[in-house]
Amino acid sequence: MNRILLIARREYAAYAKTVGFWLSLLALPLFGVIGGGIGYLTASSESPPQAVALIEDGREATGLVAMVRDALAGDAERSAARAQAAVAEATKGQPLPPGAAESAIASATRNNLNLVATPADLAAAAPGAAQEALVRQYLDDESDKTPHLDAVVFLTRTDGQPTARVWSASATDDTVSDAIEDALKSANRREAFAAAGIDAAVVTATDDFKPNVTVFSPRSASGAEVSMRDQIPVFIGLAAGFLLWSLIITGASILLNSVMEEKANKILEVLLSSASSTEIMTGKVLGVALLTLTVLVFWGILGGAGLVIGSPDLARDVGSALMDGGLVFYFLLYMVGGYLMYAVLFAAIGAFCETPRDAQTLMGPIMMVLVVPIVVMQMALRNPDAPVVQILSWVPFFTPFLMSARAPSDPPMIEIVGTMVGMFAFAALMIWVAGRAFRAGALSDVKLSFKSFAGAIRGGGR
Repeated sequence: MNRILLIARREYAAYAKTVGFWLSLLALPLFGVIGGGIGYLTASSESPPQAVALIEDGREATGLVAMVRDALAGDAERSAARAQAAVAEATKGQPLPPGAAESAIASATRNNLNLVATPADLAAAAPGAAQEALVRQYLDDESDKTPHLDAVVFLTRTDGQPTARVWSASATDDTVSDAIEDALKSANRREAFAAAGIDAAVVTATDDFKPNVTVFSPRSASGAEVSMRDQIPVFIGLAAGFLLWSLIITGASILLNSVMEEKANKILEVLLSSASSTEIMTGKVLGVALLTLTVLVFWGILGGAGLVIGSPDLARDVGSALMDGGLVFYFLLYMVGGYLMYAVLFAAIGAFCETPRDAQTLMGPIMMVLVVPIVVMQMALRNPDAPVVQILSWVPFFTPFLMSARAPSDPPMIEIVGTMVGMFAFAALMIWVAGRAFRAGALSDVKLSFKSFAGAIRGGGR
Protein backbone atom coordinates (compact mmCIF):
# COMPACT_ATOMS: atom_id res chain seq x y z
CA MET A 1 0.00 0.00 0.00
CA ASN A 2 2.87 2.35 0.81
CA ARG A 3 4.33 1.82 -2.65
CA ILE A 4 0.96 2.60 -4.26
CA LEU A 5 0.72 5.85 -2.28
CA LEU A 6 4.30 6.80 -3.16
CA ILE A 7 3.62 6.27 -6.87
CA ALA A 8 0.34 8.22 -6.59
CA ARG A 9 2.11 11.09 -4.83
CA ARG A 10 4.84 11.11 -7.46
CA GLU A 11 2.27 11.13 -10.27
CA TYR A 12 0.27 13.91 -8.60
CA ALA A 13 3.32 16.08 -7.94
CA ALA A 14 4.67 15.60 -11.46
CA TYR A 15 1.69 17.49 -12.86
CA ALA A 16 0.68 19.69 -9.92
CA LYS A 17 4.06 21.44 -10.02
CA THR A 18 3.77 22.40 -13.67
CA VAL A 19 2.60 25.77 -14.96
CA GLY A 20 0.19 24.06 -17.34
CA PHE A 21 -1.74 22.50 -14.46
CA TRP A 22 -2.35 25.85 -12.78
CA LEU A 23 -3.30 27.41 -16.08
CA SER A 24 -5.85 24.63 -16.68
CA LEU A 25 -7.08 25.06 -13.11
CA LEU A 26 -7.76 28.74 -13.73
CA ALA A 27 -8.96 28.25 -17.30
CA LEU A 28 -12.65 27.75 -16.56
CA PRO A 29 -13.14 30.76 -14.24
CA LEU A 30 -10.92 32.85 -16.50
CA PHE A 31 -12.97 31.96 -19.56
CA GLY A 32 -16.12 32.65 -17.54
CA VAL A 33 -14.90 36.15 -16.71
CA ILE A 34 -13.73 36.75 -20.27
CA GLY A 35 -17.00 35.41 -21.69
CA GLY A 36 -19.05 37.60 -19.39
CA GLY A 37 -16.89 40.60 -20.22
CA ILE A 38 -17.21 39.99 -23.94
CA GLY A 39 -20.96 39.63 -23.57
CA TYR A 40 -21.14 42.90 -21.65
CA LEU A 41 -18.95 44.71 -24.15
CA THR A 42 -20.98 43.30 -27.03
CA ALA A 43 -24.24 44.43 -25.41
CA SER A 44 -22.89 47.87 -24.57
CA SER A 45 -21.28 48.43 -27.96
CA GLU A 46 -24.10 47.32 -30.23
CA SER A 47 -24.31 49.25 -33.47
CA PRO A 48 -27.03 51.91 -33.70
CA PRO A 49 -30.32 51.10 -35.46
CA GLN A 50 -30.08 51.04 -39.22
CA ALA A 51 -31.45 54.07 -41.04
CA VAL A 52 -34.09 52.82 -43.48
CA ALA A 53 -36.08 54.78 -46.05
CA LEU A 54 -39.43 53.40 -47.32
CA ILE A 55 -40.61 54.27 -50.85
CA GLU A 56 -43.92 53.37 -52.46
CA ASP A 57 -43.14 52.17 -55.98
CA GLY A 58 -46.16 52.85 -58.17
CA ARG A 59 -49.82 53.74 -57.61
CA GLU A 60 -50.68 50.19 -56.59
CA ALA A 61 -48.33 50.62 -53.59
CA THR A 62 -50.32 53.49 -52.11
CA GLY A 63 -50.70 53.04 -48.35
CA LEU A 64 -48.04 50.35 -47.98
CA VAL A 65 -45.58 52.62 -46.16
CA ALA A 66 -48.14 53.42 -43.48
CA MET A 67 -49.08 49.75 -43.17
CA VAL A 68 -45.45 48.70 -42.78
CA ARG A 69 -44.84 51.40 -40.17
CA ASP A 70 -47.91 50.27 -38.21
CA ALA A 71 -46.88 46.61 -38.46
CA LEU A 72 -43.35 47.32 -37.20
CA ALA A 73 -44.70 49.41 -34.33
CA GLY A 74 -47.18 46.68 -33.40
CA ASP A 75 -44.46 44.01 -33.46
CA ALA A 76 -42.28 46.15 -31.18
CA GLU A 77 -45.12 46.56 -28.66
CA ARG A 78 -45.88 42.83 -28.64
CA SER A 79 -42.18 42.00 -28.25
CA ALA A 80 -41.97 44.31 -25.25
CA ALA A 81 -45.02 42.70 -23.65
CA ARG A 82 -43.65 39.19 -24.21
CA ALA A 83 -40.25 40.17 -22.83
CA GLN A 84 -41.83 41.62 -19.70
CA ALA A 85 -43.90 38.48 -19.19
CA ALA A 86 -40.85 36.24 -19.74
CA VAL A 87 -38.72 38.19 -17.25
CA ALA A 88 -41.53 38.13 -14.70
CA GLU A 89 -41.93 34.36 -15.11
CA ALA A 90 -38.20 33.62 -15.01
CA THR A 91 -37.60 35.72 -11.90
CA LYS A 92 -40.66 34.60 -9.98
CA GLY A 93 -39.78 34.64 -6.31
CA GLN A 94 -36.14 35.60 -6.99
CA PRO A 95 -35.26 39.28 -6.58
CA LEU A 96 -32.95 40.81 -9.17
CA PRO A 97 -30.38 43.57 -8.74
CA PRO A 98 -31.77 47.08 -9.34
CA GLY A 99 -32.22 47.79 -13.02
CA ALA A 100 -31.47 44.19 -14.12
CA ALA A 101 -35.05 43.49 -15.26
CA GLU A 102 -35.27 46.77 -17.16
CA SER A 103 -31.93 46.07 -18.85
CA ALA A 104 -33.02 42.57 -19.88
CA ILE A 105 -36.30 43.88 -21.34
CA ALA A 106 -34.54 46.70 -23.17
CA SER A 107 -32.01 44.27 -24.66
CA ALA A 108 -34.75 41.86 -25.80
CA THR A 109 -36.87 44.57 -27.39
CA ARG A 110 -34.11 46.66 -28.94
CA ASN A 111 -35.31 48.17 -32.22
CA ASN A 112 -32.83 47.51 -35.02
CA LEU A 113 -34.56 49.77 -37.56
CA ASN A 114 -34.86 53.52 -37.64
CA LEU A 115 -37.40 54.56 -40.27
CA VAL A 116 -36.28 57.94 -41.57
CA ALA A 117 -37.89 60.40 -43.98
CA THR A 118 -37.11 59.60 -47.58
CA PRO A 119 -34.84 62.25 -49.18
CA ALA A 120 -36.80 64.44 -51.61
CA ASP A 121 -34.62 63.70 -54.65
CA LEU A 122 -34.85 59.96 -54.03
CA ALA A 123 -38.63 60.07 -53.57
CA ALA A 124 -39.04 62.06 -56.80
CA ALA A 125 -36.66 59.94 -58.91
CA ALA A 126 -38.30 57.95 -61.69
CA PRO A 127 -37.79 54.18 -61.60
CA GLY A 128 -34.84 53.02 -63.65
CA ALA A 129 -31.07 53.38 -63.86
CA ALA A 130 -31.07 56.96 -62.53
CA GLN A 131 -32.99 55.94 -59.43
CA GLU A 132 -30.65 53.00 -58.77
CA ALA A 133 -27.61 55.25 -59.15
CA LEU A 134 -29.10 57.65 -56.59
CA VAL A 135 -29.78 54.76 -54.19
CA ARG A 136 -26.16 53.62 -54.48
CA GLN A 137 -24.98 57.10 -53.56
CA TYR A 138 -27.09 57.22 -50.41
CA LEU A 139 -25.81 53.74 -49.37
CA ASP A 140 -22.17 54.60 -50.07
CA ASP A 141 -20.19 55.58 -46.95
CA GLU A 142 -17.86 57.76 -48.99
CA SER A 143 -20.65 59.68 -50.74
CA ASP A 144 -21.46 63.27 -49.74
CA LYS A 145 -25.18 62.52 -49.87
CA THR A 146 -27.01 63.19 -46.59
CA PRO A 147 -28.51 61.60 -44.68
CA HIS A 148 -26.52 58.39 -45.07
CA LEU A 149 -28.89 55.43 -45.39
CA ASP A 150 -28.28 51.81 -44.43
CA ALA A 151 -31.14 50.52 -46.56
CA VAL A 152 -33.75 51.68 -49.06
CA VAL A 153 -36.95 49.65 -49.38
CA PHE A 154 -39.19 49.90 -52.44
CA LEU A 155 -42.71 48.72 -51.67
CA THR A 156 -45.10 47.61 -54.37
CA ARG A 157 -47.72 45.00 -55.16
CA THR A 158 -47.44 41.95 -57.39
CA ASP A 159 -50.68 40.19 -58.28
CA GLY A 160 -52.32 42.18 -55.52
CA GLN A 161 -49.86 40.95 -52.86
CA PRO A 162 -47.43 43.34 -51.10
CA THR A 163 -43.80 42.80 -52.12
CA ALA A 164 -40.55 44.65 -51.60
CA ARG A 165 -37.12 45.29 -53.11
CA VAL A 166 -34.52 45.95 -50.43
CA TRP A 167 -31.30 47.79 -51.25
CA SER A 168 -28.87 47.35 -48.35
CA ALA A 169 -25.45 48.82 -47.67
CA SER A 170 -24.39 45.38 -46.43
CA ALA A 171 -24.52 42.29 -48.60
CA THR A 172 -24.59 39.93 -45.59
CA ASP A 173 -26.90 41.65 -43.08
CA ASP A 174 -30.47 40.33 -43.28
CA THR A 175 -31.85 42.51 -40.49
CA VAL A 176 -33.79 44.88 -42.75
CA SER A 177 -35.07 42.24 -45.18
CA ASP A 178 -36.27 39.99 -42.34
CA ALA A 179 -38.06 42.86 -40.60
CA ILE A 180 -39.72 44.02 -43.83
CA GLU A 181 -40.78 40.45 -44.65
CA ASP A 182 -42.47 40.09 -41.26
CA ALA A 183 -44.10 43.50 -41.61
CA LEU A 184 -45.49 42.67 -45.07
CA LYS A 185 -46.88 39.38 -43.75
CA SER A 186 -48.66 41.28 -41.02
CA ALA A 187 -49.91 43.92 -43.48
CA ASN A 188 -51.18 41.29 -45.89
CA ARG A 189 -52.96 39.48 -43.08
CA ARG A 190 -54.69 42.66 -42.01
CA GLU A 191 -55.83 43.33 -45.56
CA ALA A 192 -57.07 39.77 -46.01
CA PHE A 193 -59.06 39.82 -42.78
CA ALA A 194 -60.46 43.26 -43.55
CA ALA A 195 -61.58 42.03 -47.00
CA ALA A 196 -63.31 39.09 -45.28
CA GLY A 197 -65.05 41.45 -42.86
CA ILE A 198 -62.95 40.40 -39.84
CA ASP A 199 -61.51 43.04 -37.57
CA ALA A 200 -57.71 42.70 -37.72
CA ALA A 201 -57.45 43.78 -34.08
CA VAL A 202 -59.39 40.69 -33.04
CA VAL A 203 -57.00 38.44 -34.94
CA THR A 204 -53.96 40.21 -33.47
CA ALA A 205 -55.33 39.83 -29.95
CA THR A 206 -56.00 36.14 -30.62
CA ASP A 207 -52.45 35.56 -31.88
CA ASP A 208 -50.96 37.32 -28.85
CA PHE A 209 -53.04 35.35 -26.36
CA LYS A 210 -50.87 33.24 -24.07
CA PRO A 211 -52.84 30.88 -21.82
CA ASN A 212 -51.73 30.39 -18.25
CA VAL A 213 -50.89 26.66 -18.02
CA THR A 214 -49.93 25.24 -14.64
CA VAL A 215 -48.27 21.81 -14.47
CA PHE A 216 -48.91 19.44 -11.57
CA SER A 217 -47.26 16.13 -10.74
CA PRO A 218 -47.33 13.78 -7.74
CA ARG A 219 -43.52 13.52 -8.13
CA SER A 220 -42.98 17.25 -7.66
CA ALA A 221 -41.23 18.54 -4.55
CA SER A 222 -44.52 19.95 -3.23
CA GLY A 223 -46.54 16.94 -4.33
CA ALA A 224 -48.64 19.18 -6.55
CA GLU A 225 -47.49 22.11 -8.72
CA VAL A 226 -44.23 21.63 -10.68
CA SER A 227 -41.72 24.42 -10.05
CA MET A 228 -38.13 25.25 -10.95
CA ARG A 229 -37.05 23.20 -7.94
CA ASP A 230 -38.27 20.10 -9.77
CA GLN A 231 -36.27 20.96 -12.91
CA ILE A 232 -32.97 21.43 -11.10
CA PRO A 233 -32.18 17.68 -10.67
CA VAL A 234 -32.57 17.22 -14.42
CA PHE A 235 -29.91 19.82 -15.14
CA ILE A 236 -27.69 18.39 -12.39
CA GLY A 237 -27.98 14.90 -13.90
CA LEU A 238 -27.01 16.16 -17.33
CA ALA A 239 -24.15 18.19 -15.83
CA ALA A 240 -22.89 15.11 -13.93
CA GLY A 241 -22.80 13.07 -17.13
CA PHE A 242 -20.92 15.76 -19.04
CA LEU A 243 -18.60 16.31 -16.08
CA LEU A 244 -17.68 12.62 -15.98
CA TRP A 245 -17.11 12.71 -19.73
CA SER A 246 -14.74 15.67 -19.43
CA LEU A 247 -12.89 14.07 -16.49
CA ILE A 248 -12.34 10.90 -18.50
CA ILE A 249 -11.11 12.82 -21.54
CA THR A 250 -8.68 14.97 -19.53
CA GLY A 251 -7.63 12.62 -16.70
CA ALA A 252 -7.36 9.43 -18.71
CA SER A 253 -5.51 11.25 -21.49
CA ILE A 254 -2.99 12.50 -18.92
CA LEU A 255 -2.60 8.92 -17.69
CA LEU A 256 -2.06 7.55 -21.19
CA ASN A 257 0.59 10.16 -22.00
CA SER A 258 2.32 9.61 -18.65
CA VAL A 259 2.60 5.85 -19.13
CA MET A 260 3.66 6.25 -22.76
CA GLU A 261 6.37 8.76 -21.86
CA GLU A 262 7.75 6.68 -19.00
CA LYS A 263 7.84 3.58 -21.16
CA ALA A 264 9.77 5.41 -23.88
CA ASN A 265 12.26 6.68 -21.26
CA LYS A 266 12.62 3.21 -19.66
CA ILE A 267 11.33 4.60 -16.34
CA LEU A 268 8.65 1.90 -16.15
CA GLU A 269 11.31 -0.81 -16.19
CA VAL A 270 13.02 0.83 -13.21
CA LEU A 271 9.71 1.09 -11.32
CA LEU A 272 8.92 -2.57 -12.04
CA SER A 273 12.11 -3.57 -10.28
CA SER A 274 10.73 -2.29 -6.96
CA ALA A 275 6.93 -2.53 -7.34
CA SER A 276 4.47 -4.83 -9.06
CA SER A 277 2.69 -3.84 -12.24
CA THR A 278 -0.62 -3.73 -10.35
CA GLU A 279 0.84 -1.37 -7.74
CA ILE A 280 2.30 0.91 -10.40
CA MET A 281 -0.91 1.07 -12.39
CA THR A 282 -3.03 1.58 -9.27
CA GLY A 283 -0.73 4.35 -8.04
CA LYS A 284 -0.81 6.11 -11.38
CA VAL A 285 -4.61 5.88 -11.63
CA LEU A 286 -4.93 7.15 -8.05
CA GLY A 287 -2.50 10.03 -8.63
CA VAL A 288 -4.24 11.25 -11.77
CA ALA A 289 -7.63 10.80 -10.08
CA LEU A 290 -6.48 13.05 -7.23
CA LEU A 291 -5.24 15.54 -9.79
CA THR A 292 -8.62 15.74 -11.54
CA LEU A 293 -10.34 15.77 -8.15
CA THR A 294 -8.29 18.83 -7.19
CA VAL A 295 -9.51 20.65 -10.29
CA LEU A 296 -13.08 19.50 -9.65
CA VAL A 297 -13.06 20.63 -6.00
CA PHE A 298 -11.56 23.99 -6.92
CA TRP A 299 -14.16 24.62 -9.60
CA GLY A 300 -16.92 23.36 -7.29
CA ILE A 301 -15.92 25.72 -4.48
CA LEU A 302 -15.59 28.64 -6.85
CA GLY A 303 -18.91 27.93 -8.59
CA GLY A 304 -20.71 27.26 -5.31
CA ALA A 305 -19.44 30.50 -3.79
CA GLY A 306 -20.52 32.44 -6.87
CA LEU A 307 -23.95 30.82 -6.79
CA VAL A 308 -24.43 31.55 -3.09
CA ILE A 309 -23.42 35.18 -3.54
CA GLY A 310 -25.29 35.76 -6.79
CA SER A 311 -28.47 33.75 -6.18
CA PRO A 312 -28.81 32.32 -2.65
CA ASP A 313 -32.31 30.98 -3.33
CA LEU A 314 -31.10 28.98 -6.33
CA ALA A 315 -28.08 27.76 -4.37
CA ARG A 316 -30.39 26.51 -1.64
CA ASP A 317 -32.53 24.67 -4.19
CA VAL A 318 -29.46 23.07 -5.78
CA GLY A 319 -28.16 21.94 -2.39
CA SER A 320 -31.55 20.54 -1.46
CA ALA A 321 -31.81 18.66 -4.77
CA LEU A 322 -28.35 17.10 -4.31
CA MET A 323 -29.07 15.92 -0.77
CA ASP A 324 -32.63 14.78 -1.47
CA GLY A 325 -32.58 10.99 -1.50
CA GLY A 326 -28.77 10.93 -1.49
CA LEU A 327 -28.55 12.06 -5.12
CA VAL A 328 -25.03 13.41 -4.62
CA PHE A 329 -23.78 9.98 -3.45
CA TYR A 330 -25.56 8.38 -6.40
CA PHE A 331 -23.62 10.62 -8.78
CA LEU A 332 -20.32 10.03 -6.97
CA LEU A 333 -20.60 6.24 -7.14
CA TYR A 334 -21.29 6.25 -10.87
CA MET A 335 -18.47 8.74 -11.46
CA VAL A 336 -15.98 6.58 -9.52
CA GLY A 337 -16.97 3.42 -11.38
CA GLY A 338 -16.93 5.12 -14.78
CA TYR A 339 -13.59 6.79 -14.16
CA LEU A 340 -11.99 3.51 -13.03
CA MET A 341 -13.09 1.65 -16.15
CA TYR A 342 -11.70 4.17 -18.59
CA ALA A 343 -8.60 5.09 -16.56
CA VAL A 344 -7.24 1.53 -16.38
CA LEU A 345 -8.08 1.06 -20.06
CA PHE A 346 -6.03 4.12 -21.02
CA ALA A 347 -3.18 3.02 -18.73
CA ALA A 348 -3.04 -0.41 -20.39
CA ILE A 349 -3.12 1.12 -23.86
CA GLY A 350 -0.37 3.58 -22.92
CA ALA A 351 1.88 0.66 -21.93
CA PHE A 352 1.78 -0.57 -25.53
CA CYS A 353 2.43 2.87 -27.10
CA GLU A 354 5.80 4.52 -27.60
CA THR A 355 4.87 7.55 -29.71
CA PRO A 356 1.91 9.98 -29.84
CA ARG A 357 1.09 8.57 -33.27
CA ASP A 358 0.52 5.14 -31.73
CA ALA A 359 -1.80 6.66 -29.14
CA GLN A 360 -3.75 8.71 -31.67
CA THR A 361 -4.66 5.66 -33.71
CA LEU A 362 -6.20 4.11 -30.60
CA MET A 363 -7.97 7.25 -29.38
CA GLY A 364 -10.27 7.32 -32.42
CA PRO A 365 -12.26 4.15 -31.59
CA ILE A 366 -12.45 5.10 -27.92
CA MET A 367 -13.79 8.54 -28.78
CA MET A 368 -16.43 6.94 -30.99
CA VAL A 369 -17.54 4.88 -27.99
CA LEU A 370 -17.63 7.99 -25.80
CA VAL A 371 -19.81 9.86 -28.29
CA VAL A 372 -22.67 7.37 -27.86
CA PRO A 373 -23.59 8.28 -24.25
CA ILE A 374 -23.41 12.00 -25.03
CA VAL A 375 -26.07 11.56 -27.70
CA VAL A 376 -28.25 9.17 -25.70
CA MET A 377 -28.09 11.33 -22.55
CA GLN A 378 -30.17 13.99 -24.29
CA MET A 379 -32.77 11.35 -25.13
CA ALA A 380 -32.71 10.15 -21.52
CA LEU A 381 -33.66 13.61 -20.29
CA ARG A 382 -36.79 13.68 -22.46
CA ASN A 383 -37.75 10.03 -22.18
CA PRO A 384 -35.72 8.21 -19.49
CA ASP A 385 -37.76 5.02 -19.89
CA ALA A 386 -37.25 4.67 -23.65
CA PRO A 387 -36.21 1.09 -24.52
CA VAL A 388 -32.92 2.13 -26.14
CA VAL A 389 -31.99 4.19 -23.05
CA GLN A 390 -32.84 1.34 -20.68
CA ILE A 391 -30.90 -1.20 -22.73
CA LEU A 392 -27.80 0.97 -23.11
CA SER A 393 -27.90 1.79 -19.38
CA TRP A 394 -26.90 -1.85 -18.74
CA VAL A 395 -23.81 -1.58 -20.95
CA PRO A 396 -20.98 -0.90 -18.45
CA PHE A 397 -19.15 1.56 -20.70
CA PHE A 398 -22.33 3.68 -20.95
CA THR A 399 -23.80 3.03 -17.49
CA PRO A 400 -22.23 5.93 -15.50
CA PHE A 401 -23.29 8.53 -18.07
CA LEU A 402 -26.84 7.36 -18.75
CA MET A 403 -27.74 6.48 -15.17
CA SER A 404 -26.54 9.93 -14.05
CA ALA A 405 -28.86 11.51 -16.61
CA ARG A 406 -31.74 9.20 -15.59
CA ALA A 407 -31.28 9.72 -11.84
CA PRO A 408 -33.70 12.67 -11.51
CA SER A 409 -36.51 10.63 -13.11
CA ASP A 410 -36.35 8.12 -10.23
CA PRO A 411 -35.55 4.90 -12.16
CA PRO A 412 -36.58 1.55 -10.62
CA MET A 413 -34.36 0.37 -7.76
CA ILE A 414 -33.63 -2.88 -9.60
CA GLU A 415 -32.04 -0.88 -12.41
CA ILE A 416 -30.01 1.26 -10.02
CA VAL A 417 -28.65 -1.71 -8.07
CA GLY A 418 -28.23 -3.92 -11.13
CA THR A 419 -26.39 -1.37 -13.26
CA MET A 420 -24.18 -0.30 -10.35
CA VAL A 421 -23.21 -3.89 -9.52
CA GLY A 422 -22.59 -4.62 -13.19
CA MET A 423 -20.50 -1.48 -13.58
CA PHE A 424 -18.25 -2.18 -10.58
CA ALA A 425 -17.94 -5.87 -11.50
CA PHE A 426 -16.86 -4.89 -14.99
CA ALA A 427 -14.51 -2.27 -13.53
CA ALA A 428 -12.90 -5.00 -11.39
CA LEU A 429 -12.51 -7.18 -14.49
CA MET A 430 -11.02 -4.24 -16.37
CA ILE A 431 -8.51 -3.66 -13.55
CA TRP A 432 -7.44 -7.33 -13.65
CA VAL A 433 -7.16 -7.44 -17.44
CA ALA A 434 -5.49 -4.04 -17.65
CA GLY A 435 -3.00 -4.99 -14.93
CA ARG A 436 -1.79 -8.02 -16.87
CA ALA A 437 -1.70 -6.09 -20.14
CA PHE A 438 0.08 -3.19 -18.42
CA ARG A 439 2.97 -5.36 -17.29
CA ALA A 440 3.31 -7.10 -20.63
CA GLY A 441 3.25 -3.82 -22.53
CA ALA A 442 5.67 -2.10 -20.15
CA LEU A 443 8.31 -4.82 -20.57
CA SER A 444 8.08 -5.31 -24.33
CA ASP A 445 8.34 -3.36 -27.54
CA VAL A 446 5.38 -5.13 -29.14
CA LYS A 447 2.76 -2.89 -30.76
CA LEU A 448 -0.78 -3.20 -29.50
CA SER A 449 -2.87 -5.71 -31.45
CA PHE A 450 -5.53 -8.26 -30.67
CA LYS A 451 -2.90 -10.99 -30.67
CA SER A 452 -0.46 -9.18 -28.40
CA PHE A 453 -3.24 -8.07 -26.05
CA ALA A 454 -4.63 -11.60 -25.75
CA GLY A 455 -1.12 -12.96 -25.20
CA ALA A 456 -0.53 -10.40 -22.45
CA ILE A 457 -3.70 -11.46 -20.65
CA ARG A 458 -2.80 -15.16 -20.90
CA GLY A 459 0.78 -14.50 -19.88
CA GLY A 460 -0.16 -12.68 -16.70
CA GLY A 461 2.22 -10.82 -14.42
CA ARG A 462 2.95 -10.34 -10.80
